[in-house]
Amino acid sequence: MIRVYFTPEDIGRVRLASSPDPLWETIFSLFRLRRPGPAPVFGRWRRDALRASRRADLEVLDPLVQGRYYPDFLTPAEGLRGLPTGLDALLATPVSRLRTDMTRLARLGRPLPAWTRRLAEGDRPTLTRVAAALRSHHEAVVAPIWPDALAAVEADRARRARVLLEQGCEGLLDSFRPMMRWAPPVLEIDVAFEQSLHLRGRGLLLVPSYLSWGSADLLRDPALPPVLVYPVEHDITLPAGTHLAALIGQTRTAVLESIGDGRTTTELARRVGVSIASASQHAAVLREARLIHTTRTGRAVLHTLTPLGAALLRTAAPPEA
Repeated sequence: MIRVYFTPEDIGRVRLASSPDPLWETIFSLFRLRRPGPAPVFGRWRRDALRASRRADLEVLDPLVQGRYYPDFLTPAEGLRGLPTGLDALLATPVSRLRTDMTRLARLGRPLPAWTRRLAEGDRPTLTRVAAALRSHHEAVVAPIWPDALAAVEADRARRARVLLEQGCEGLLDSFRPMMRWAPPVLEIDVAFEQSLHLRGRGLLLVPSYLSWGSADLLRDPALPPVLVYPVEHDITLPAGTHLAALIGQTRTAVLESIGDGRTTTELARRVGVSIASASQHAAVLREARLIHTTRTGRAVLHTLTPLGAALLRTAAPPEA
């Protein structure tokens, strides 16, 4: 669980980035090559990326991006000003930062190549090699979808900005459910590790991401400028003739189609003709795929469609006669 603690001053200093960060997207692309995410969202991109990625780049980058940890120096704040600026900042990383980040990486207990020791010592050729691999991997697998990333982020930013204007900053923070939960004065994010970040008046920069999936992420060093990167919603376009049941299964398709404006688990079981336990299990899978929201209302559990789930249903619906 990540917990971000706000002061009243921080509430007024929440900002929303206007574009994705090319270095964060490059890092997330490595995760998507290992754990693809939903095929309707990333399937075509991943097939192309697997063909385009270069083994020499992956040999450098994969050891640095292990599990849910990757060194903070790979994603400097200057990356939001463009890839060249971000890479320049990376090449200027102080030796103390390299040593701290690489020590944290080594503590994960996984074997690291010998060259990572030189990187931790600030060896300039080794750092240059890392920057070159990031540039090359970005050009091969991220740059081809950059227009799509910009469009998706702009759509998300417009939606969040409208919430901010109508409901204020706390409404904006609350709009990220179920990915994040705003329980004033704490923003909670479900992840597999524990981290607390006290903003202490520094505010928070929210950065939308196209290639991230599942949960938000942030820098591990609390002394760095607070940045929280979160995945945007995706519009799904399925190939002509694709049946939704072939993607998620017939029963889960029936569950998704039965939700409508909102259904309890008992109502879904009755509509689909399965047991309550089975309906609950199918709902859990759909929720994990971010196709539905689940909230508790009194003693009942209410399921509703997410924008992603609604888009999937619209795209897969047969054309009207």
